Amino acid sequence: MYRPMPTWLAGIYLLVALPAFSQEKKELTFDQVFTRPVSITEPLPIVRGWADKGHYIETRAGNALAVDVKTGNTTPYTPPPATGRTVSIKNNDVYVQEPNGGAEIRLTSDSAMEKNPTLSPDEKYVAFTRNNDLYAIEVATKKEIRYTTDGSDVIYNGWASWVYYEEILGRASRYRAFWWSPDSRRLAFMRFDDSKVPVFPIYSEVGQHGFLENTRYPKAGDTNPEVKLGIVPVAGGNITWADFNEKDDQYFGQPFWTPDGSALWAQWMPRDQNNLIIYAINAATGAKKPIYNETQKTWIDWFTDIYFLDNNKGFIVKSDKSGWDHLYLHNMDGSLKKQLTAGNWRVKAVLEINQQKQTVYFTARKEATTRYDLYKISINGGEPQRLTFGEFSHDVKLAPGGDHFITTYSNLRTPPRMALVNEKGKVVRELGNAKGAAFDTYKLAATELKTYKTRDGLELPLTIIWPLNMEPGKKYPVLISIYGGPDAGTVYDTWKPNLLPAQWYAQEGLIQVAIDNRAAGHLGKTGMNYIHRQLGKYEIEDYMDATRWLTSQPGVDAERVCITGGSFGGYMSCMALTYGADVFPYGMANFAVTDWSLYDSHYTERFMDTPQDNPEGYKITSVLTHAAKYKGLLRIVHGTMDDNVHLQNSIQLVNKFQDLGKHFELMLYPGERHGWGGAKATHLRNETYRFVYENLLRKPLPAAFKGSN
Repeated sequence: MYRPMPTWLAGIYLLVALPAFSQEKKELTFDQVFTRPVSITEPLPIVRGWADKGHYIETRAGNALAVDVKTGNTTPYTPPPATGRTVSIKNNDVYVQEPNGGAEIRLTSDSAMEKNPTLSPDEKYVAFTRNNDLYAIEVATKKEIRYTTDGSDVIYNGWASWVYYEEILGRASRYRAFWWSPDSRRLAFMRFDDSKVPVFPIYSEVGQHGFLENTRYPKAGDTNPEVKLGIVPVAGGNITWADFNEKDDQYFGQPFWTPDGSALWAQWMPRDQNNLIIYAINAATGAKKPIYNETQKTWIDWFTDIYFLDNNKGFIVKSDKSGWDHLYLHNMDGSLKKQLTAGNWRVKAVLEINQQKQTVYFTARKEATTRYDLYKISINGGEPQRLTFGEFSHDVKLAPGGDHFITTYSNLRTPPRMALVNEKGKVVRELGNAKGAAFDTYKLAATELKTYKTRDGLELPLTIIWPLNMEPGKKYPVLISIYGGPDAGTVYDTWKPNLLPAQWYAQEGLIQVAIDNRAAGHLGKTGMNYIHRQLGKYEIEDYMDATRWLTSQPGVDAERVCITGGSFGGYMSCMALTYGADVFPYGMANFAVTDWSLYDSHYTERFMDTPQDNPEGYKITSVLTHAAKYKGLLRIVHGTMDDNVHLQNSIQLVNKFQDLGKHFELMLYPGERHGWGGAKATHLRNETYRFVYENLLRKPLPAAFKGSN
């Protein structure tokens, strides 16, 4: 249905479209970009969240205020009195802080380190791990309860094995692998046996003799940790082990307790990762009953949340089994009740399920794959209703109950604005506009959103920042920045906050490009499925197709194209200079994978299966396979103690290049992991600029960089 453009929205377009004639625009100086960065935009209001359904919390001049959504009137905001205890670690011991400034209680006193202290929901107990065993302590009595006794350097109870921490439970877990039941009566935990997982040595150069840091790290095809899922009463006693055979080649995802605590829902997959089953585990017997069973021909991702409805009326999950991420409502026995959303678009996240309204509020990429909007849909069925507006991408804070939300919205050409909006999608009040008076005083290069076509006809997005002062007939160099990993797109129609370095490059005459490939997320799981068993092949071919299109455009110098990225982006950069050597003459590869057999089992095999099952796939996606094609200049950068993408990757490529008599650049950062900060980050930045100036811009690096830190 056609809706006329609101006058306040039309004003945005006028602001963008009309140039400023009142004064001559000026270019940014080096100091304004690097030494004392200038603020081109104005700060937006600092909104911290919602006090309740009718008041949001805003900080002004350091003071927290509650703002009435109806009137805009403010009152000092005082957080509700703390009703709960908090827990912390001090000097390796566990402390509990009583609420409202009450006493701080020291619960442990020993030389060993306690890790991940976690209060039970009723706050009567604190669970933690010590020396890879699981414990709890009763706050009132300081009585310590030990649940496991076999922790060692290869047996971990409630403490995650590395590959689970990195790839399944996630870094936010801080290695915690135990979960309280909602009624505080039980603890669920994972027990890991790493005894058969290969050890990978990481060398440190520190001191006279250096040292080795040994990590149990399963590479693709290696033996994985054996895992058991246990449930133990809070007071201690016998552990109930879930009815799985720990000798099976399998994975367990994050488990979820049912709201009443009667059952633990465990996510399980075989090593192939193409079958996800949720089992309801009987907390008393360990018996398992399948609740949800999904199979795909390629792979399945773990659920990060299960949305339970009240009174056992069912649960909602987000699945991409149709080829696109959508919401499905199930009965508690697992039977499908209804598919809530459908179509060739992707749900991002559920923000709230209001069961009184029978409404689900969620974000999605429905209007455009490069933008996010807020929608609502009835649990009883029907079409989703868009609540946000315009050709903008929206970052939303939803009020409890869903009656209002605050959106920070922008696109590539429009600095962020903030508005309060009601549930009908009507703007109640504009709250802020980052486009201040200074914005129009500077001459800025705009970012253009374009699309390219792949050799097999897919249409995908890219962005281009053209040089500020392009001259007809002159050709300009190109810097392509990518990541490229599965479902990890970087091309979005949203304002880029850190635009100063890009503006410097634009003033210097550099074309800056970001490209997304078919697996980046714009084509849903349908697009990702292409890469199964050949991770990297389609992606680099897409980048080649995009770059061939780009270099066919006026003013683009095909002889001065550089591609750069880190981690997966480093791998893509290495592939570009080898597999894609006819297109890419320059590259900078930071902490890159160079052969998928060198990366961890769970991530790699999700897309590639094992090297034993897919030898040809591993061969064609290895940088080493294509090293003989290399003819440009690649800069290889790696931290010597990278515990994620091991230095081994770059060393093997260096070895191959040397044997082939190839010239390249290499920079190592001693002691650094998978990325770094401080003085070495400054060094990396300046060396990156040096490479760009020497090889792309082909002029001396400004002296100011050498003294900049």
